[in-house]
This record gives sequence, C-alpha cells and structure tokens, in this order.
Amino acid sequence: MKKTLAIILILSMCMFAFVGCGGSAGSDEKPLVVGYSNFSSKFSPFFAETAYDQDVATMTSVSLLTTDRQGAVVEKGKTGEDREYNGTSYHYDGPADLTITENADGTVDYDFELREDMTFSDGSALTADDVIFSMYVLSDPTYDGSSTFFALPIVGMEEYRSGMDTLGNLIAAAGPDNTDFTFWTEEQQTAFWDGAKAASEAIAQEIVDYCKDAGYNAADDPIEACAANWGFELPEGATIEDFGATMMEAYGNDIASLVATENAGSSITDVFPDWDQFTVGVETGASAANISGIEKTGDYSLRVKLSQVDATAIYQLGVTIAPLAYYGDPEKYDYENNQFGFDKGDLSAVRAKTTEPMGAGPYKFIKFENGVVSFEANDSYYLGAPKTKYINFLESQDQDKLNGVITGTIDITDPSYSQDTAKAISAENSNGEVTGDKITTDTVDNLGYGYLGISAKAVNVGGELGSEASKDLRKALATVFALYRDVTVDSYYGEAASVINYPISNTSWAAPQATDADYAIAFSKDVNGNDIYTSDMDDAAKEEAALNAALGYFEAAGYTVSDGKLTAAPDGAKLEYEVWIPADGSGDHPSFMMLNLASDALKKIGFNLVVKDLANSSDLWTGIEADQVPMWCAAWGATPDPDMYQVYYSGVESGAAPGGSNYMYDIADPELDKLIMDARASLDQSYRKTVYKACLDIIVDWAVEVPVYQRQNAIIFSTERVNMDTVTPDITTYYGWMAEIQNLELAQ
Repeated sequence: MKKTLAIILILSMCMFAFVGCGGSAGSDEKPLVVGYSNFSSKFSPFFAETAYDQDVATMTSVSLLTTDRQGAVVEKGKTGEDREYNGTSYHYDGPADLTITENADGTVDYDFELREDMTFSDGSALTADDVIFSMYVLSDPTYDGSSTFFALPIVGMEEYRSGMDTLGNLIAAAGPDNTDFTFWTEEQQTAFWDGAKAASEAIAQEIVDYCKDAGYNAADDPIEACAANWGFELPEGATIEDFGATMMEAYGNDIASLVATENAGSSITDVFPDWDQFTVGVETGASAANISGIEKTGDYSLRVKLSQVDATAIYQLGVTIAPLAYYGDPEKYDYENNQFGFDKGDLSAVRAKTTEPMGAGPYKFIKFENGVVSFEANDSYYLGAPKTKYINFLESQDQDKLNGVITGTIDITDPSYSQDTAKAISAENSNGEVTGDKITTDTVDNLGYGYLGISAKAVNVGGELGSEASKDLRKALATVFALYRDVTVDSYYGEAASVINYPISNTSWAAPQATDADYAIAFSKDVNGNDIYTSDMDDAAKEEAALNAALGYFEAAGYTVSDGKLTAAPDGAKLEYEVWIPADGSGDHPSFMMLNLASDALKKIGFNLVVKDLANSSDLWTGIEADQVPMWCAAWGATPDPDMYQVYYSGVESGAAPGGSNYMYDIADPELDKLIMDARASLDQSYRKTVYKACLDIIVDWAVEVPVYQRQNAIIFSTERVNMDTVTPDITTYYGWMAEIQNLELAQ
C-alpha cells in the first residue's frame, strides 16, 4: 500500500499539473475553483513530499528553466524562442537563457543569464543571489527533501558535503549502546532512541489501524496478521512494540526512512515531535567552504560547472528560485566570504516556512484552511498579471470531482479517467460527446506506462540468466501475454489507454513511433523470426498461432514437446510459474484479464500459470525485494528525460555485481550497460534516441518486460463557467493547462 518502486521524481522545473479550489480570498470577486486531491501542508519548494503539495508551491514560484510542450528545456527563456508543436508555432519565455559549453578537459559549463525584470510577490528583485541560495539549500549536507540536485557531478559538491552529517543519522549509525559522546551528549542520544522507539510504535499502530479499517484484516485478528499484510513477519502473540522493533531492524535504525516508506498517513514530525533537533548538521571532519562549481558571474548571471557530461543534468539544474530574504537570512549571505543565507548544516529557517510558500510565481499564497488553499494574483508576475484574481484549490475525493463540475462547485478538475467516467461526461453534454456544452474534456498521456515484469533470476534455464535458452523460455510466455493486451486494455480503459510495444512511455521523445522503419509489435515473431500473425486471422486463429509460436520457443529452451503439449521442463526451469498482480484481491487491475486469458490458453499446451491476486500491493514489492516473485504486473513512472540508468543498468560492464532497480529484472548485459552510459555521456538528442532504441531492442530480446498500456489522464473544464478560449492550447503531458495560467479567465 505504501511501498512503491515506480521511479517518480518531483522535478523542480515541471509544469503545473492539476489543482483545486473553494472559498474566496477575501473579496466578492468569484474565484476559479479546481478540485484537487488532499494536501499535506508541506508547500515548500524544498520539502514538499507529494505532487499535490508541490503544485501549491509551484503556483507561487518560478523555476530557473522551463520546458516546452514536448518536455524539452527552453534554453532561451530570457529572450524567448518559437518552437513548433502539432503544426502550430508557439512562443516560450522563461526566467533565463542557458548556454552549455563542453570544455576540452571534459567538464561542462552551464551558464545562466537571468532576466532583470523579475520580482518576487513582495516586490523585491529576483537576482543570481536567490538562485545561489536555493542551490545551496538543496546541496546542504542535512538536506533531506525530494530533490537530488546534490547528486549531480557538480565540481566541488562532494568536498562541500563531506565532513558533516545530521545528528540523527550519526546517532542511529552509532547504535543505542554507543558510549562515545564526542559529537553529541548522552542526553541527546537517549532522547533520540526514546523518540525513535515511540515513532516506530506509532507507525506500527497506524498500520494495524489502517489495515483493519480498510478491511484487510478483521478487527479481532492478531497484530502479526496485520504486519504480514504489510510485508513484515512477526511471531505469534506479537505486540505493537515487537512490530515497531522489527521495522526498526529492517531499516537499520533509520527512523526517517521507516516513517517515509511505511506510514499510513503520518509524517516523521507527526510521530517524532522533536525530530527537527536531530536534522541539524554535526561536523565530523574537514569540508570545503563552498561549492567551487557554483559560481556567481554577475548580479543576474551564474555558472554551474559539471565534472563530466551528464545528459540528465539539465532537468535537475532548473531549480525553483526561492527568495533568500524570505526563506533564508540576508545577514548571513555574503558570497565572497562563503556565506549563503543560512548556517551550513542548519536549515531550520527554511523548514519554518514550509506551510506558507512565497516566490515570483503567478499567484500569492493566502491561506490553507477547511480543505481550501486560497491564492491571489501576483500583479508583478513577469509574464503579466493573471486575469483571474483569485484561485482556490479545493480538496476533493476522486469520486466527487466529476459531480463537482456538474453541480457547479468545481470549475476544473482531474477525475480518474475510465470508460464509466467518459460515459458520465458524455451523458451531461447535449451532443453525447466528452466535450460539449456542459463539460470540456482534455486528455494527455500519463507520464509512465503499465507493464508485465519477468525476473530473469526466477525464470531461466540452467541458472544461465542471459542464455538463448533462458530468453526463449521468457519469450514463450511473453508471446502469449502479448496476444491478449488489446482486448484487455480495451475492456478496462476503452479509449482512455492504448497498447504499447516498447518498454518506454509514449510521452518520451525517445519512444519509437509506428512510422519508424524498424518499429515492431512486441513479441509478434516466432523462434525463427517469422511473423506469428496474418491480417486475415480471427481471434481463435491468433490464439492458435500464438500457442504454436510459444511451443516453438519452449522447445528451443529445452522443454520436451509431445503432441502439441509440454511434458517435461529442462534443468532449472518449470512447467508452472506464478504471476503476482496487486488487484485488491478482486481482479481490479488493467492487466488482470490478460493474465487469466493467458493462463487459460497456456493450460491447453500443458503449462500452468498461477495468477496470484494480492489484496495488499505492498506484498508485491516486499516479494520482489526478497526474490520471491517470478512475474508481476505493475506500472513505471517516468521523467521528461528517458535515462535508463536507474531501471536497466546492471553494472556488469564495469565489473560490478548487478544492482540498482535492475534487480527486479536481473538483466546482466554489458552491451546494454555500455549503451546506457554512452547515452548519458552525450548532449546530442538525435544520437541519444538512436542509442536508446538499441537499448530497447536488447531489453525486449531479454524478454523480462512485456509492455502493456499507455493510459491517459483527463482534465475536465466546466464549459459554462470557464472561458475555454483562454485555456492553454495544445495541452500535453509536459505543458499542463496551468502553464499559461495568467491568461485564464472565467466565463462572463
């Protein structure tokens, strides 16, 4: 329920997503109301933990860089540039111009030239000092927010962050029996362990309550049953204290990570009230006084120097520009003397502003109360004063969002888009369509995709994960799964999703297109490379062809085939495998039909596919981590850059043991590793796209991932209450409807 392996990054430069509304901000003027999911009140550009809270911060701020409708960075934001999309030329402005220079010594300079007409909503000027302050917050040794800016290969970053760690990390690493009080007192150590114990037990109780309230466990079930449902094994008769201690052991006493991962709603400060005192940095050794690769070159310019080419860096460099005077202390900013707006290792002043964001964005934060975030237009916004004076974000349950637009309490929102939702919208419009006189619907591809995963470690022949026989075994199964994707996706999503053929989101510029000369339907060739299907085949004929192709792959893998059936498996392989799917124990999952149809078909050739429907999705991730899951269904999240390192890089090219998120698939392919690193080391997008296509072909050849669907997200507008002529045109995954929010008007 809480554990996920989706690679979901909150990028500081992402365009606005979906937002919501409610009461006005103190005026009779009607606000624009947008239905939104619940907030956690962490509206900081540095410490927001959810996309919903991040969007509140984004309303009030600007980022150093912006993106266009295809997710590409606008490098001439200061001067503006025109780019074509969908046959139309659009103009893009941003806070800065960017010049990238690859140096002879292998380093790369990113030079930023800021506009000089930008101010924060309090009227103060936005300068290079504010950018540098923001970068130093994200680089601080004690920073524990979602940004990974500090992980960039910026010259001098490692030297600056060394020699310091948080008090909490140091005490946790030393253990409860520590007797060396060089860097902290015995009283601090006692307070930490008392707080950590109480926090772990509070999370344990929260989990038990959640499982029982949600119906995962009966009210009289023992604690160990609830713990098992959450992925932890406890002895019979276990107590809440036992549950808390087990989780602490599993997390190596890292209470912050424990709470962040296992909670059922609480944050670390909710269960550990004195936590802030343990986030302060403690000097344990020498460190640099500054980050040499972050250089102020003028009042409105700066340079960031990377030690090597990193194609993904540009997306991390587009930091949110936070006002030094608000989040920091101007008295502690002296660039020439290595003072950057706060004491190194102490972000308490920055954390103190977490619930009340401020910046140079299109709107000013007013308040958050009674489930409503209220905003007022920032008349000094550099792209022009917003035409709608007030906007409110209204907390709304998903099932209430569409009804809110119908009844008039919500003007814009993002309901879960399904066949039922589309039918309900069409019923409201007089033309019977999803866009009409009452509701306008705009759909965009979700930044991610659904897939079926196969563990090479669990599904192979003779323990040789990358052998042709092992690949043939996995291709046999993948061929049958792939057959049923169309009917499954259509049944679950209708027109709200489409089948994909490569393990990459269609939103990516690197995704192969059907018009490409070498584009191929996933797993549609037999063991000899011939097409499995012909255009005149009906469903029955296609199934027969797929099963015959599967038998061919099974036989090539070393299985014994007699009279069209499998009778024996080769060493290390089996005639039965499980596939896990988190479908709430009720079959509610986009890929559930595919699994059952595949299971029925495989039985006809003597293979038993056991479909394990999980009531608790956390069991899936726990099982994968423990190498207990042969096959599974899930979805990957994506980022604007298609870098494959985190998912598919194994490390074997450099002689390391396979690792990273690749442990899910257990690919160990030096050629794939090399291609991934080659793509990372180039800034040439055309070259990178060619390399990534080669990567995708290798992944498909390993047959560890069956691409299934690309679903759509929907934004709906009240056609009657929103002036649709003022809504951002050509909305995309990367360029949301709020990208040009300053132009949006309510209907007269």
